[in-house]
Amino acid sequence: MLMHPEDKYSAAKILDLPSRTWPSKRLTTPPRWCSTDLRDGNQALANPMDHAKKLRFFKHLVECGFKEIEVAFPAASQTDFDFVRFLIDGRHIPTDVTIQVMTQSRSDLIDRTMQVLQGVPKAIVHLYNATAPVFREVVFQQSKAETIAMAVRGAKQIKALCDKQPDTHWTFEYSPETFCFTEADFALEICEAVASVWQPSEDRPLILNLPTTVEVNTPNVFADQIEYFMMQFSCLDHITVSVHPHNDRGTGVATAEMAILAGAKRVEGCLFGNGERTGNVDLVTLALNFYTQGIHPNLDFSNIRNTVELVQDCNELPVHPRHPYAGELVFTAFSGSHQDAIKKGFAAREKSGFSEWKIPYLPLDPKDVGCSYEEVIRVNSQSGKSGAAWLLQENHGLYLPRGLQVDFSHKVQHHTDKTGQEVSIAELWHLFRDAYGLSQRASAKLIGYQSDHLGQLHRIKATLDWQGQRQQITGEASGLLSAFLDGLRKRFSVSANILDYHEHTLGKQSYSKAATYVQLEDGQDGQYYFGVGIEEDVTSASLQALLNAWSNLIQAHTAQDSASLACCK
Repeated sequence: MLMHPEDKYSAAKILDLPSRTWPSKRLTTPPRWCSTDLRDGNQALANPMDHAKKLRFFKHLVECGFKEIEVAFPAASQTDFDFVRFLIDGRHIPTDVTIQVMTQSRSDLIDRTMQVLQGVPKAIVHLYNATAPVFREVVFQQSKAETIAMAVRGAKQIKALCDKQPDTHWTFEYSPETFCFTEADFALEICEAVASVWQPSEDRPLILNLPTTVEVNTPNVFADQIEYFMMQFSCLDHITVSVHPHNDRGTGVATAEMAILAGAKRVEGCLFGNGERTGNVDLVTLALNFYTQGIHPNLDFSNIRNTVELVQDCNELPVHPRHPYAGELVFTAFSGSHQDAIKKGFAAREKSGFSEWKIPYLPLDPKDVGCSYEEVIRVNSQSGKSGAAWLLQENHGLYLPRGLQVDFSHKVQHHTDKTGQEVSIAELWHLFRDAYGLSQRASAKLIGYQSDHLGQLHRIKATLDWQGQRQQITGEASGLLSAFLDGLRKRFSVSANILDYHEHTLGKQSYSKAATYVQLEDGQDGQYYFGVGIEEDVTSASLQALLNAWSNLIQAHTAQDSASLACCK
């Protein structure tokens, strides 16, 4: 890179518009949408779509709610020409959908374009020619007058050919290509000339499409250009101002939003921003931006994964995993602090019952676009206590106490540090069951028990399967759990106290299983040990949870004794 890029690159010109009003406005209604996936998007593909893929894509656009679809550049290839005829002759175009075709302002191309539209009920004919100085001077060696004459000739030819097909409802669209770096007054002049030819009316509307063919400045500058154009244009009756933003500076969506604030009523673009170079404006992101502000975009992306799959298959291009709203990981949090905030947000929402969406880090409810909450939180070495707890809650109905959340997060952290991989839900459940006595190979199981009262005391006699050996214990205390713990202390000569206990059902039905959580404090060194019980009744679950916590405590003592013995040797 150059140390002095100013010697090679000149800053784009800025329009002086102190009377601008768009910064104080807000988006309240969605624009008219036009998908250019089948034309602009298709031209940008290394392997252009065949008829089958184009038809599949067209039908999906219709399902999503697009009413205007640019289907081809029919004069550019026989494939494009044949596809347009296929749509018309096969009656694949719904009555509320208008197809759009594009042509340069050349007589032979216009004739070919109008030929393909024979018999179509309604259509938009899109004419364009480049207007910016660098194109006029370098590419075409034209004066301003010659550039205007080219546009006017094309408009006249299209109008004459449209008049020969009065049964078709025609809309004419003109694009001063490279509008965003065309002189503002010249862009006005050429569009006025074209409008005077077409003579827009209710029956013959006109679209003036103002592209950022190559982004050369910040989105606010383009908004100024749109507002200036609309302020200065002589008469906008029966004229729709449209924009076609590209994404060379990575601001295509912002450019479109600010242009709408400035008065544009229509947007052309592609799903997920496909298009040559850095692509067109991303219509999915733009539409869902409206949606998250409480404005229905008049497009339906309620099965976003299906849309992603179709576009990737037809375009042979990936959608980035972090693509807004649509990426595989876009709703996923790995960070511990993010997971904690999201988990608390869902808990507050469930408790309050509010309909308004207020979840930290999630501007959109994943379910609104057909995604599940399983995607929201995933666990790796960056995750904290809330991530694993959330997944166990969502997938297994377990509401872990805070102390157990912390303890289990350490175990998960150890596992992920060791493997360097994300933990799947199945792996997480396996880790949890092994850690807290729920697996089939648990070393301690309650076989049965009997309890009664001795005055104010509970007495319990219990039979255990302890590391494959049957054991009998007897204990007494003021409560049943305490009596069970008393029996374990006597049998194993180890001191411990019950520090915390929680219970809940695993479902709302009366026959649901009970889940219990016990936290023990080692009377020797103050360390904490946890156990979990899931049984048909809460008493059995409580006793098993205590036994599982006790088993973890004893295993720790055994390991410490082995380590001490090895050290002495």
